[in-house]
Amino acid sequence: MLDTPTLVKAALNALDGSNAPSREDLCHWYELMHLGRLLDDKAPNYLKQAIGWSYHAPCAGHDGIQLAAGLAFRAGRDFLFPYYRDLLTCLAAGLTPEEILLNGISKATDAAGAGRHMSNHFGKPSIGIQNVSSLTGNHTQHAVGLARAIKYYGRDSIVFTSQGESSLSEGYCFESINGADREQLPVVFIIQDNGYGISVPKRDQSANEHICDNFSGFPNLKIIKCDGLDFPDSMRAMEEALAYVRTGKGPAMVYATCVRIGSHSNSDRHELYRDDAERAEAKAKDPLPKFRAYCLENGLSEEELKAIEIDNQARYLAAHDKAMAAPNPEPASIHDFVIPEGWVSTQYPEGTHQASGDSLSLIAALNQTLKEEFRHNPDTFIWGQDMANKEKGGIFNVSKGLQQEFGEKRVFNAPIAEDFIVGTANGFSRLDDKIRVVVEGAEFADYIWPAAEQIVETSHDYWRSNGQFSPNITIRIASGGYIGGGLYHSQNVEGWLTTLPGIRVVVPAFADDAAGLLRTAMRSRGTTLYLEPKFLYNAKMAHAVVPPDFAVPFGKARVRREGTDLTILAYGTPVHFALEAAAKLEKEGKSAEVVDLRSLSPLDTDAIVKSVKKTHRVLIAHEDKVFGGFGGELAAIAASECFPWLDAPVERVGSEFTPVGFNRILERATLPNADKVLAAARKVLAF
Repeated sequence: MLDTPTLVKAALNALDGSNAPSREDLCHWYELMHLGRLLDDKAPNYLKQAIGWSYHAPCAGHDGIQLAAGLAFRAGRDFLFPYYRDLLTCLAAGLTPEEILLNGISKATDAAGAGRHMSNHFGKPSIGIQNVSSLTGNHTQHAVGLARAIKYYGRDSIVFTSQGESSLSEGYCFESINGADREQLPVVFIIQDNGYGISVPKRDQSANEHICDNFSGFPNLKIIKCDGLDFPDSMRAMEEALAYVRTGKGPAMVYATCVRIGSHSNSDRHELYRDDAERAEAKAKDPLPKFRAYCLENGLSEEELKAIEIDNQARYLAAHDKAMAAPNPEPASIHDFVIPEGWVSTQYPEGTHQASGDSLSLIAALNQTLKEEFRHNPDTFIWGQDMANKEKGGIFNVSKGLQQEFGEKRVFNAPIAEDFIVGTANGFSRLDDKIRVVVEGAEFADYIWPAAEQIVETSHDYWRSNGQFSPNITIRIASGGYIGGGLYHSQNVEGWLTTLPGIRVVVPAFADDAAGLLRTAMRSRGTTLYLEPKFLYNAKMAHAVVPPDFAVPFGKARVRREGTDLTILAYGTPVHFALEAAAKLEKEGKSAEVVDLRSLSPLDTDAIVKSVKKTHRVLIAHEDKVFGGFGGELAAIAASECFPWLDAPVERVGSEFTPVGFNRILERATLPNADKVLAAARKVLAF
């Protein structure tokens, strides 16, 4: 294959008439464009025959820009985030016809993810073509994060991210482009404008006919428009974009006007919203016959073109035979690559210690551990909202002093855009598996919802890519109430987070566990949602001795108080309520065992069962609402795993099913406390 500069030069020369492209160039370009169309046209047949390709978004009408984009990509050096219509882009970028088919019919040998993702979602991480999800345009966040890493490490790489014009209506796309512009990152945003978002016309998406004009005020973003139906003009635009990005001045946007010849996808019927005349006009603009005529005008013969077409047909048939013979995924493989194994300390395999000495507050333990881990791994970074001021380290000062010691390139503020914070962490970690990113996902757990789609995305990256990529991120969130914060400052979110396979969720109750869980999270591959009960940051009850290099493994509970009559399962702030209630029960002649879960996902089910078999009674205490809270899962485990040993119904204590009021009287009425835990314990013991 010819190198990219040669291809670009030939295309540009052909455009301005100074020099005709070589026969070799023309043959190669036509071979790719025709082969891409051949594969695109064959895709629906697999669905008709019930072989696969149940999702197919045709690339016909996008051929010029897709061929140019694919040729501009340097396999093994650059990074490409394609979208679901980018069949020709990926073919020109380095995927083989067989790999295109393996993805389309979801085989185990599919390079993108072994059939785990939708068809028409092409990828090959080994050469830099990323496995991108179906969430329209959200990969722009990852592209920008990856470009940030490329700039930091001084790599000679460019990030290409491709999407349709309608995805620019998404707020996270604006966040991405704004961030790339502000940080002057090496990103090329390729926008393929075919006039429709499924059935919604562009006029319903934007005030500007060319949606790129919405970004015209960005000072460092170079916007280049082109005719996406015309290959030479598309190559001209790509080269202009590459030349600009290589100056280091900022990102570029190539805005290509295309046409959608067919329906949006196989599940869409465009005749329901496009009349005969419009559909005929779209077909008449087909780039393939236009480029075929261009090749004839520039020296190729009809015989040469037919020979290419015949050879492409043979290549397709050979690829088809190989793809059909490829193995299907094994059912048992669904459990592979859900989440990487966590790091386990050889010194503290159980996450317990008997150390003595001066105790630390929970916030001091977090701050100390962050600094220790930044020293331990120089490829560690942290960013978030309001957390890198030299006199301040976040709203709670958890990261205080980090920027002074480790510099502004490793410790910095992020825009108030939670989606962007988490999404760029995902992208940043893609450059090298040794990288670890810590983010304050939001200043308060109540504000994490804008990042929800990126948390979901992160939760299945490892599984979706069949183990080829793990986002190595620790997402810190200050959660819970008892600070008089009211709405948006008192919420717990673990009930939702624990429904997501592929992420870990941990909640410390003491300073030593806070340090140990954070160290394990930062040294592990995969994503950990680290929930910090903000009420405990400086609470005396959470102070503890923290031994050097202390670590707590995921999925290991800790018995904070031994007992024989009742098991109290708790995590976070209610652990302290449980201990207070247990002390009062002891005076009444009852022995309560307090199990601090620490890790909710993975969960130490064995510790729960062991304790319940001993005590025969269970009380669950957590801060979140009882209805729909994580305690329901704990109760179900107790009922299903321990039913023969239970002597009383499982009881739960938590918040009332109401928002948390700002007035302290309302807050106390809503949230659980030691008295409520004690009353519930007495009820279970009296049964």
